[in-house]
Amino acid sequence: MKSWIGKIVLGAGVLAATAAAQAQGYPSRPVRIIVPYAPGGTVDLVARVVAGRLSEQTGQSFVVENRAGASGAIGSEAVARAPADGYTLLVQSPTLIANALMSDTVPYDTAKDFTPISLLGSVPMLLAAHPSVPAANLKEFIDQARANPAKFTFGTSAVGSPMHVAEEAIKHDAKLDILVVPYKGTAPALNDLLGGQVSAIIDAIPSTYPHVASGKLKALAVTTSARLPSMPNVPTVAESGIPGFDMVTWYGLWGPAKLPDAVLKVLSKELAVAMKSPLVTERLGNQGFIADGGSPASFAAFIDKERAMYTRVIKAANIQIK
Repeated sequence: MKSWIGKIVLGAGVLAATAAAQAQGYPSRPVRIIVPYAPGGTVDLVARVVAGRLSEQTGQSFVVENRAGASGAIGSEAVARAPADGYTLLVQSPTLIANALMSDTVPYDTAKDFTPISLLGSVPMLLAAHPSVPAANLKEFIDQARANPAKFTFGTSAVGSPMHVAEEAIKHDAKLDILVVPYKGTAPALNDLLGGQVSAIIDAIPSTYPHVASGKLKALAVTTSARLPSMPNVPTVAESGIPGFDMVTWYGLWGPAKLPDAVLKVLSKELAVAMKSPLVTERLGNQGFIADGGSPASFAAFIDKERAMYTRVIKAANIQIK
């Protein structure tokens, strides 16, 4: 009996030593970064910019793979179930947290099945409307939607996304009864907004502002507590009749639970450099993206704070995924 126990203990030690040795040489082969949405949205953009910089810094390929569906749950679950070796990572938004607060059928535990690696950065959101909408700002949009709710719709990149939660919070606080139409990512939602199939959308500024600048959409409000220097004439949601409103979206990098410390150290070190690089600041900074690249511990603390905020908003607006 003792000999079998000894063999089991020895075998476990060999496996641990092998995993540690493999982690020391990380990355020694291509790394997949899964984006759980369709190509073309801000999550996808952030992931591709970061992947490109990490590839340059490490000399190893970081490849983005889009796995859309179920409001981000399909791609996120793939990472949660992947080997904890650092070769399958996830770029996600607060949707990862929000979905678990709105449904008890999410196929993973956001606190137990992932390793927080780094907050990549945050960005303000913009409420933009199709030019056919007669409102010139959010206050007018609210007044018109109250009078004719059937004529107005919100589009959203995914159920549970920060954009969706912001829209539901506005609906709740402004007492609007308009439909929210979910999509499998920002790109298809924006396509329908540009085509006039939905009235308005809240999304990250990097996705929406280019269409506002070209005149294809119009800006009704920003979701930050103060007006943005880049859009000084666009009022805040708080100025539009919903005092205290302040929400931004953010993007983080996760791995499966129990990532080796050696892998975490490499990724943390490389991300701290990557998020300050000209490639990141030039591609994302001029669109309102505030880069971070902090430690796993600081990201974990940030997640706890955001979870508390989303819990309050979701409960107040009674947002549920059926």
